[in-house]
Amino acid sequence: MTKRRELRSPAWRSGGMAFVAGLLLSAGLAVAGQPAAAAVGIFGYDETPKEGLDAFPKWTGVLERYFEEKAATSGNCQSKTFNRCHYDAWMGFLDSIRGELTPRTLKAVNDYMNKSRYIVDPINWGITDYWATPGQFFDKYGDCEDYAIAKYLSLRALGWDPKTMRIVVVQDMNLRVPHAILAVYLDGKAMLLDNQIAILVDASKIRHYRPIFSLSEDSWWRHSPRKK
Repeated sequence: MTKRRELRSPAWRSGGMAFVAGLLLSAGLAVAGQPAAAAVGIFGYDETPKEGLDAFPKWTGVLERYFEEKAATSGNCQSKTFNRCHYDAWMGFLDSIRGELTPRTLKAVNDYMNKSRYIVDPINWGITDYWATPGQFFDKYGDCEDYAIAKYLSLRALGWDPKTMRIVVVQDMNLRVPHAILAVYLDGKAMLLDNQIAILVDASKIRHYRPIFSLSEDSWWRHSPRKK
């Protein structure tokens, strides 16, 4: 597998605002229609479920490319193009932690991916926003949503139910920038896998994130301040 390097400062640089602006525009297109009942969700905000993912082609595109990527051609792990060797190395790591689905598993995946270098999309891909597959992330590293995607698909490969995981787009109220994380629901708690936080943390302990929307494989949720 591509040599791992230490994580650089995870604070958003150029490209972050374009990332969330594009997603919010897409989400706005999907809001119309029959309203669904809101429930108290992550970080204590109301969440309204929405069906379908047509408004999020970057997310659905990642999933499609991931399944194609699994059949990559042969090659060695020094190659800069994702191949069977890289895939086997990734699966080797997952096999080393395979077993019961516990917080220890979440921590291992979070630690493993957080060793990767943070690079914004304009530098990495030459465009304002790009959602990378795990193979592309291992080749070229990435920014916050790429960490979250790689963690999501790692846990999925370990047998974690996709219905218990979400990519969550938030506003970081401390840094005043948008951010993306992975939330995994376990034993009634939303556990966060975050490239900005070194440890696995319960979402109820976090006060500086304001959720905007979240995504699963077949639906999404719009988040809003809780109604009194």
